[in-house]
Amino acid sequence: MPDKPYISIVIPVYNEELNLPPLIDRLYPVMEQIGKPFEIIFTDDGSRDSSLSILQGMAEKFPEVRVIEFNGNFGQHMAILAAFEKSTGKIVITLDADLQNPPEEIPRLVREVEKGHDVVGTIRQKRRDSMFRKVASRIVNITTNKMTGMHMSDYGCMLRAYHRNVVNNINRCQETTTFIPALAQTFSANPTEIEVAHAERSEGESKYSLYKLIRLNFDLMTGFSVVPLQLFALMGILTALFSVAFAVFLLVRRFIIGAEVEGVFTLFAILFFFIGIIIFGIGLVGEYVGRIYQEVRKRPRYVVRRLHGFGE
Repeated sequence: MPDKPYISIVIPVYNEELNLPPLIDRLYPVMEQIGKPFEIIFTDDGSRDSSLSILQGMAEKFPEVRVIEFNGNFGQHMAILAAFEKSTGKIVITLDADLQNPPEEIPRLVREVEKGHDVVGTIRQKRRDSMFRKVASRIVNITTNKMTGMHMSDYGCMLRAYHRNVVNNINRCQETTTFIPALAQTFSANPTEIEVAHAERSEGESKYSLYKLIRLNFDLMTGFSVVPLQLFALMGILTALFSVAFAVFLLVRRFIIGAEVEGVFTLFAILFFFIGIIIFGIGLVGEYVGRIYQEVRKRPRYVVRRLHGFGE
């Protein structure tokens, strides 16, 4: 086994068989050029292609490579958390396996941590994503900053660096659903952000569908703030006041004009609008209740089937 790592690279993997060989071909020389002991921890998140066998081959070939094999698909953030628990480096860097964030940017993140920053976020420049992904990401960034009070420019970029102290605090958290960049921000004393390059995905497809992006936004809002509940309570108060004022208006109008049947469809439209607000509120409360239900069950956040390259 090599010396104790100074840098730990954490990479979640799900069906990335075509990207893994070029990833290690670019990542390994970058880490060697830094000149510090390092480890590369891959977490196979229940891949259905040959990703796991490729990772096992890497663990046999490179002494710095370790592989965590999940028993199923538990999600990107659970894969990162599992690697966090096994990492030992003073600096821990998360990186996606799709090569959209160039590994060549890693030395810049390391230098920022060595300057004294305990969390180094990144902002993707000249994004090579579709217009839909850019707009959705923009909405998530603005909404989350408003809801949580945090100040992060790009929540979707997973190329980030963390000091060991922040990682240790993250490891002490046991919630079943979380968003690691936001969680790290709550433990950070001196965060910073830098701009990094962004490339098109050369192989495979993005693992974030529209539904998963919506789920991610709900996790961010409900996992780090109660502002949505407060806003809904405020909306309920304003709606009640508006309803009372509207009822008074209709009563006065009836005395002045008399009984009339016009406006029935307008009333139906208003009724449906308020019903929509109520249903949305019930769903929002249900989201919080569902998170509480997941926590009280105390089920494992993930299940590790096997470890590769960690020694005995």
